[in-house]
Amino acid sequence: MYIKNIELHNFRNYGDLELEFHPNVNLILGNNAQGKTNLLESIYVCSMGKSFRTSRDSEMILFGEDFGRVRVEAQRDYYDTSVELIFTRDSKKSAKVDGVKIKKSSQLLENLYMVIFSPEDLRIVKDEPEKRRKFIDRELCQLRPKYYEDLSSYKKVLLQRNAYLKEFDIDPSVMDLWDMQLARYGASIMMMRADFIRKLDKISRGIHGAITNGGENLQLKYVPNVEPAASLSELEERYYQILRSSYENDLRQRTTTKGPHKDDLEFFIDGISVRNFGSQGQQRTSALSIKLAELSLIKEETGEEAILLLDDVMSELDLQRQEFLVKSLAEIQMFITTTEIPEKLKETLPDGKTFYVNAGSVEEE
Repeated sequence: MYIKNIELHNFRNYGDLELEFHPNVNLILGNNAQGKTNLLESIYVCSMGKSFRTSRDSEMILFGEDFGRVRVEAQRDYYDTSVELIFTRDSKKSAKVDGVKIKKSSQLLENLYMVIFSPEDLRIVKDEPEKRRKFIDRELCQLRPKYYEDLSSYKKVLLQRNAYLKEFDIDPSVMDLWDMQLARYGASIMMMRADFIRKLDKISRGIHGAITNGGENLQLKYVPNVEPAASLSELEERYYQILRSSYENDLRQRTTTKGPHKDDLEFFIDGISVRNFGSQGQQRTSALSIKLAELSLIKEETGEEAILLLDDVMSELDLQRQEFLVKSLAEIQMFITTTEIPEKLKETLPDGKTFYVNAGSVEEE
């Protein structure tokens, strides 16, 4: 799979832009705040339907304009596909796949597979649990449209339950309705997360070993807020009972204290917590390992090679890790943004194109 071309209209700092991309490496160079990340963002939204930088679609529209548009054409294994999105100032969004308007956001998934790797991802090991949950959610939404739907439903019910907990007169029967729905969606989310982490752990362990020449053994551990169960129905019942038993505490705190919105992911090297005791190099290598594992897992699950977006991350890695990253991904399409790239690394890059970005204008070398 690779992106063949893109058309932008009123997207971030781009008025009108059309580019043809290379199936392998697309190097995007320029000074800071010129629009390099904006270009990656425009590609990414065609995969997920939303940005990796903001939750407000209106922020992606060129200042002073009423709407923004992005359209990409891509080559998959057996056919071409196109995805188009239009964002408006009043938060309305429409999307088309192969010229046909879709009705639900989940229908956009499974068309284009992408993995974004940014400096923020390098901090995933030591940052707060919310960052690790977002990482899990972002990748699972691509692989499992049902996960996307259940997660959206869970968040809506959680918001409603938390709002109800702040009321002065609470009807237990109404609260029970929220609890049953939360247990249903929450159990599904936790089961899919557990399966995802098991698979990611196996793949990332091999990658981490290769990066460190067998010197370190990486392990990922899913830390659910609710004790796991053997089956979906058992987990749903367990979570429902936990919600009921935590009601008094939730009422005092005016929020839902139990559930997958409190989950975490732990990293261990040779049995020692990377977050608490790992060096910065070990933390970054762990992050790199799981990002490369994502690519392998997408290939394993879908049969498609995902597209890798490297947003200003090369400067955060030493030359050894840069070269490992490039050499191990020679067969997939990459978009690399950076202010500059070492000549030694550039010599190792596969065939590709180089683009120069300056104040929303892009020129090809």
